[in-house]
Amino acid sequence: MSTTVFLVDDDAAVLKGLRRLLASAGLNVIAFESPQDFLEGLDGDAGGCVVLDYSMPGLNGLELQQALAARGSALPVIFLTGKGDIPTSVRAMKDGAVDFLTKPVDGEVLLAAIRAAIERDRSQRGERAERTDIERRLATLTAREREVLRLVVAGLLNKQIAAELGTVEKTVKVHRARVMEKMRAGSLAELVRLAGKGGLD
Repeated sequence: MSTTVFLVDDDAAVLKGLRRLLASAGLNVIAFESPQDFLEGLDGDAGGCVVLDYSMPGLNGLELQQALAARGSALPVIFLTGKGDIPTSVRAMKDGAVDFLTKPVDGEVLLAAIRAAIERDRSQRGERAERTDIERRLATLTAREREVLRLVVAGLLNKQIAAELGTVEKTVKVHRARVMEKMRAGSLAELVRLAGKGGLD
């Protein structure tokens, strides 16, 4: 997946300078002069990060950050502001912003923040993809196999699971083997990890 830095700033001169800086660092950049243009042009599955001016007409940076969250976008956000006040930056960070930098921003500081944001985005996307894959595997289990899995994860032995389910140990072994196969788990420890990541209730 391609990684893009989305720049949103209503100051055309700032946009031009930032675009040049980021392009010279080998980053793929798309610039927008208004929050509305950005929201209209954003691909919901885009990877990368957003560099936002805090003070813009229409939606301010915090409102745009909230609009992104409402759309289910997990793109990391870096704020740029000409007047950085502590309460605003604290609120932005609480809402998930990666950084809050004051203009004029130092190029190296901005690039470091962008690289950290892109790394966070990659990591989160990897985790979401793994969770989706595990949920798919869980969905292939029968109701009885899910029961067996839940009891295995709870630490019960085959004999105890058989008593709990009112069946024989041999049947539990068959179910357990099918669970291991469908979940593609090579060990009990791996099975417990997968069940935990998949949110087994």
